[in-house]
Amino acid sequence: MDAADFGEANLAGYDFSGAQLVRFQLSSANLRGANLYNANLYNANLSGANLSGANLFDATLSRANLSGANLRGATMPDGSIHE
Repeated sequence: MDAADFGEANLAGYDFSGAQLVRFQLSSANLRGANLYNANLYNANLSGANLSGANLFDATLSRANLSGANLRGATMPDGSIHE
C-alpha cells in the first residue's frame, strides 16, 4: 500500500498528535503551527515543508527527509525550540 500524498497541502494548525504518518508524502506542505506531538513520522518526506511553530515534541523523525524544511520556532522532539 502506498503512503498518503499530502504534498503542498495546507495543513496549518491541524492536530496530528499521536498520528501514524509513516512514509507520508508531505513535501512542501504548510504545517505551520501544527501539533505533531508524539506523531510517528518515520521515513516521511517533509522536504521543503513549512513547520514553523509546529510542535514536534516526542515525535519520531527517524529517516524523515527534512531537507529544506522551515523549522523556525518549532518545538523539536527533545523539547528544544529550533532557532
